Amino acid sequence: MFRWYFAYGSNMQTATLRGRRGVVYQRALPARVPGWRLVLDKPPLIPARRGFANIIPDPHAEVLGVLYEISEAGLEHVELTEGVRIGNYAAVDVQAWTLDGDGPLLARSLSADSRDASLRPSVRYMTLIIEGALEHGLPAAYVETLRAIPALEEDDEERAARALIDAGLRAIRPALPTPVKDDES
Repeated sequence: MFRWYFAYGSNMQTATLRGRRGVVYQRALPARVPGWRLVLDKPPLIPARRGFANIIPDPHAEVLGVLYEISEAGLEHVELTEGVRIGNYAAVDVQAWTLDGDGPLLARSLSADSRDASLRPSVRYMTLIIEGALEHGLPAAYVETLRAIPALEEDDEERAARALIDAGLRAIRPALPTPVKDDES
């Protein structure tokens, strides 16, 4: 069984979702979710000075992102690696519309109550988000909005913490299926 997962942060980038998290998707569609707003002030699990993407309820806003059609196991893995079980994020159901106008589609996304207005995202993290937005054809005006968000360089301590997290993600990453070549079918 497959479910829709709505990504709005670095998971919009295929290299992050598939490469870093090990999640394979069937389809990816640019989408919008009304009633939610993107913020970049979520504290990380490991104390650092950079904020991460989050969506918060806002009846006057909408957030753009990517709808991924993934397996139940893939969705469970996203939630595991994003820290849902330990309270880093909470799983939320949202109503999404593709940018082509199809919807509403019920999708799972992630939201956190923990916020710190003093945090700013890193330049590296914003690059991942922007690359994902471009990869999936989100509107140019939205990409420009992302580019205008103030971001800061990571320091050595933050790079070291990220390296530890990446090692942990590799250790729990599921085996990805090998693509079948046309001449093998």
